[in-house]
Amino acid sequence: MENTMAINYVSSDGLNLYAREYTSNKTANNPNKKVLLCIPGLTRNSLDYQSFSEPFRDEYRVIAVDLRGRGNSEYDSNKVNYQPVIYARDIVELIDHLNLSDVTLVGTSLGGIVSILVSNIIPDLIESIVLNDVGPEINPVGLERIRNYVGKSTIVDSWEEAVRQNKLINELELPDLSEQEWLTFTRGLYRVSTNGKIELAYDPEISESIKVKDENTPLIHLWPQFDVINDKPILVIRGEFSDILDVECVERMKSVNAQLTYCEITNRGHAPLLNEPQCVTALQSFFSSHQKINAIKSAN
Repeated sequence: MENTMAINYVSSDGLNLYAREYTSNKTANNPNKKVLLCIPGLTRNSLDYQSFSEPFRDEYRVIAVDLRGRGNSEYDSNKVNYQPVIYARDIVELIDHLNLSDVTLVGTSLGGIVSILVSNIIPDLIESIVLNDVGPEINPVGLERIRNYVGKSTIVDSWEEAVRQNKLINELELPDLSEQEWLTFTRGLYRVSTNGKIELAYDPEISESIKVKDENTPLIHLWPQFDVINDKPILVIRGEFSDILDVECVERMKSVNAQLTYCEITNRGHAPLLNEPQCVTALQSFFSSHQKINAIKSAN
């Protein structure tokens, strides 16, 4: 049986927000454990981190959020609020609500962008960062691909149909999933509606944040914010054929942050699921290494 604990809180603008903590017998009653705070991608939610949590929940508090407009979090009537600065504010408020410190942010895609912003707002509370297939700038090719599907999938009658719909969008990015893995992945993206139909578990209006506003201005340009956190341990994970995170961007990130660790996941596009053996090994090594560094600093 999956061990989870619901976390409910209210944002400063009155929205009911949700996160789930993946627990174990070792961490369920130990609020002093270090925290892995997981922020999903644009269309995903806290269920995206279920398998990720398994190797880590004995040692860490693994908390995964539903950004506003996703999963069990309330939809925002003001679609302009579906943007990274507001999401970052929500995460800061969750950290304050739970009185967290020594936080490692684990951000996939949009979640990585939010992680950079959060680390700028409360740097003293953020110990390290994992950026899953995202950096301070986004390849416009991948962004256009995402624009073409967000909020456009239809409601279906069965999980089989939902899996087929999901494959049309993601099969090239995740080419080697088994049928059971596809079903698990799909059940994290979709839900059963009140009329028994299967629908995506997000507000279609979240696409507002990725609409073209100015052809000559990049949607994301976070190099100044990335430079601010150049003293933090950062692990960058990239899918081998990602169309969101360019290798050139990764090289520039390395030049900015001497502590940056990089892992490229074979046979993956955007974005790795973080349960791949390569990912798990890289994550375990990263968490272990920066914990040792921090222990040495504390001893001195």
